[in-house]
Amino acid sequence: MANPLTSKSLLVKARDRSDQAAWRRLTELYEPLIERWVRPHVAQRADAEDLVQEVMTTLVRELPGFDHNERPGAFRAWLRSITVHRLHAYWEKRNARPASAGGPDLREALAQLADPTSALSESWDEEHDRHVTESLLKSIRLEFQPATWRAFERQVQDGQPASDVAWELGISANAVLIAKSRVLKRLREKAAGLVDVF
Repeated sequence: MANPLTSKSLLVKARDRSDQAAWRRLTELYEPLIERWVRPHVAQRADAEDLVQEVMTTLVRELPGFDHNERPGAFRAWLRSITVHRLHAYWEKRNARPASAGGPDLREALAQLADPTSALSESWDEEHDRHVTESLLKSIRLEFQPATWRAFERQVQDGQPASDVAWELGISANAVLIAKSRVLKRLREKAAGLVDVF
């Protein structure tokens, strides 16, 4: 199996607009998340889909000039900023100020999203990290033997102690800890530059 792109190399490769594989992976990773971000603020699904495409188009255009600079959350914050800007532009075109479904009005929501310390921004950041982590875990699963993956899942995702997992799987506690370490190492490689929580 070919070695999948790691996230830093994904961002670097995606700067080259001719690298279709990198753009396809970036699109697969981020389009669903961006749609979840914009959907509560847009009444029509078609408009939300158009907004997602506008965000992705902006991303294509601006990514070559993006400077990650190794700052934690830099890409996530930049993507959130692009999304908020496109939402502002969407509502300015319509000269309207609708209320968000079940939440604050749009002007207040967009102001909160522009403030990286607001609860709404932090919620978006958490959703981003969760989405990217889950997507990356799915992308690396087949790189590991089933027993290695199961040991990782039982410890990290299910919260089981290594000794219990070892007994359950019939392997040593050291083997369980090594399995966890191997999967987390690969996940860190894939998440570098995109998710800064590991």
